[in-house]
Amino acid sequence: MDEYIAAFPKNVQDILTKLRHAISESAPKAEEAISYGIPTFKLNGNLVHFAAFKNHIGFYPTPSAIIAFKKELSSYKQAKGSVQFPMDKEIPFDVIKKIVKYRVKQNLS
Repeated sequence: MDEYIAAFPKNVQDILTKLRHAISESAPKAEEAISYGIPTFKLNGNLVHFAAFKNHIGFYPTPSAIIAFKKELSSYKQAKGSVQFPMDKEIPFDVIKKIVKYRVKQNLS
């Protein structure tokens, strides 16, 4: 994960590092990995993934989490199991933490 983050410009590295910490705080027992070529947190299977792109951060918490947090994510571009956070806007780390905790409960049940 360190190598993945280091491959980006400093401003993107800062966002990815904050995202990594937000996820690890919300899922302290999750293991870091690289899966599908992107940073992944695992806890009884895949928990969440994230990735940096030219203009956004992709966050992949599974379709069930996108549905469960539909209201909180309504202002962001979404797909079945992903959401895009534009880099030119504030990243909603509080929402991300809630989603990760939701996913932890799912994976542990």
